[in-house]
Amino acid sequence: MGCCLLETTEALRMSRRDIYYWKCDRPAAFHGTESRGRPHQEIQPQLKQALAKHFDEREIVLSPGLSQGNHLTWHAELAGQQLFIRVENGPEGDGHLAIESMLLDRVRLTGVRTPRVFGCDASRSHVPFAWQALERIPSADLNQTFKQGRLDTNRIAHQIGAAVATWQSIRLIGYGVLDDALHGYRQTYPDYFHLRLDEHLHFLKSHGFLSGTEEILAEIENHQLLLDLAPGCLVHKDLALWNILGSSHEVDAFIDFDDAISGDAMDDLSLLACFHDAAFLRHAFAGYESVHELPTEALRRFWLHLLRNMIVKAVIRIGAGYFDRDDGFFLISSGGSGQSLREMTLSKLTLALHGLREGSRLDIL
Repeated sequence: MGCCLLETTEALRMSRRDIYYWKCDRPAAFHGTESRGRPHQEIQPQLKQALAKHFDEREIVLSPGLSQGNHLTWHAELAGQQLFIRVENGPEGDGHLAIESMLLDRVRLTGVRTPRVFGCDASRSHVPFAWQALERIPSADLNQTFKQGRLDTNRIAHQIGAAVATWQSIRLIGYGVLDDALHGYRQTYPDYFHLRLDEHLHFLKSHGFLSGTEEILAEIENHQLLLDLAPGCLVHKDLALWNILGSSHEVDAFIDFDDAISGDAMDDLSLLACFHDAAFLRHAFAGYESVHELPTEALRRFWLHLLRNMIVKAVIRIGAGYFDRDDGFFLISSGGSGQSLREMTLSKLTLALHGLREGSRLDIL
């Protein structure tokens, strides 16, 4: 089976150009984060027909996947091959799965394992959704192992840091969200970093999450020089344990690069700090340094990007109702609650602001 990536559509270029982060900034904001009834039963017959045509294979067995992300997922068996299928069915007609498919191949060439892509059709010319057929890697996502208390966090954090440094060998033209040439849409990195920032902060203030935003904006302004990048490197932009497959002590593959951007070297490490403590981050930094030296002003850049990422995560968690969920939800620790997630979110955002202002060490995490 070969991968045939169809051309992306004008809808893609229209919907992604002015996006900082797709899940909250897409025209149909928070699509896929809510309970969507029984979409698998509605889409599955069309999906099976599309796969049969693409792979010229009549005997296809589909079963719904268990993903908690914003794509619909299936497991597929055809011609003796075990595949993982993702579907994007949002109303925007977005075709970014085709771009992610190219990116998965490019990352794998650096030596970081990603799932192989066996097929993708993001054109919506045959079915009213985009689909992607990936190698099914028989490993659990590491968040499951982490929540069970079985993860060797020191070893895994080191491996993650090394992988981040490795895929940063991919240097990209432009900044921000990637187009179908794998170029960032924005001309400068500050242009991308500030994209929709005022809207995000207004959202948090209007929903009572923040009492004021002036302090945040002032601190970002004080550190504008940190945003002068030339050129940008590949940033996963959704780096978390649920997007990593493996065992308790070994990373097997990194998945879900559909939010990837051209950006700052410290961005992905800051994303790890959205969920983990100082010990985890020290091992991730050590793993990074085993491959590549840290950039100048590494810690300040780390705190600046942790602040920006926590602003976005707070917007998503409020907009998608994550603070109303229980510990069955992938973001909430065992025994935790939506309220504890809210408190942690605010604490991390406040901590990032303090770390940026003071140039703090990782120890405050």
